[in-house]
Amino acid sequence: MSDNNKNKDYNLEERTAKFGENIMKFCKSIKDNTETKPVKNQLIKSGTSVGANYCEANNASSKRDFRNKIFISKKEAQETKFWLRMSAAVVPEKADEARILWQEAHELTLIFQKICDSVDGKNK
Repeated sequence: MSDNNKNKDYNLEERTAKFGENIMKFCKSIKDNTETKPVKNQLIKSGTSVGANYCEANNASSKRDFRNKIFISKKEAQETKFWLRMSAAVVPEKADEARILWQEAHELTLIFQKICDSVDGKNK
């Protein structure tokens, strides 16, 4: 792997890790109640899973394994978008923060889809 590819891998790995950290900070800033607790729980699970699965993809045992882990990262980013929407609904004063995180989740979703397309030979 060239140095340029290593930097790209590291940058996306760092970006997904930062995303997970930001999700946790966001959730920590929301007070627990009957509505927020399950939303926060799901948000932390899906938001941190994005980076965890990307790290697994980087150590995949095959091209198929790599693609599957990237696809899971994409699915987790999509799920995170849903839970961010729910968090904005139950805590309207956090809607602006949720929107910023939603945008990052959306961008990660697009990146992971592009990687899947490339692996599948659909690079246009």
